[in-house]
Amino acid sequence: MSNPTDLPASVATTTHAHRVAFYETDAMGIVHHSNYLRFFERARVDWLAEHDQPYTAYVDLGLHFATTHVEVDYKRTIVFDDTALVTTWMEWVRAASLCMGYRISVDGELKAVGITEHAAVSLEGKVRRLPKERRLHLATLSVRGAASAPPT
Repeated sequence: MSNPTDLPASVATTTHAHRVAFYETDAMGIVHHSNYLRFFERARVDWLAEHDQPYTAYVDLGLHFATTHVEVDYKRTIVFDDTALVTTWMEWVRAASLCMGYRISVDGELKAVGITEHAAVSLEGKVRRLPKERRLHLATLSVRGAASAPPT
């Protein structure tokens, strides 16, 4: 996973603010660990819409992105009514998969970092290659850059 503070300037990022709702906290008053995955999901969909195309356009192509792997490093707690800034970027893209990176901070303090990996699948759940033009475009926006795109 890339260090989010050392991302190259050419890497496309999206940051959105999320105000923590009471229902997202646990009995200790902190954001339940499972909600970080919800924050990542929202950030990934926002990133695609801003830098590539809306997720619904992939669905129109007969594709979904099934989550295959998740890593979260929890650094500090987030509590009710905090405004968490969730920054996301693309780590890499391959023929039928991609990886997104995430950084969550509150008032400038790092709270969590993570990645999610996804397989491109048909509407029936079978692994499918990403369309070449989408894959090449995404590669230019990723940390690994165009070199991460498979040979054409």
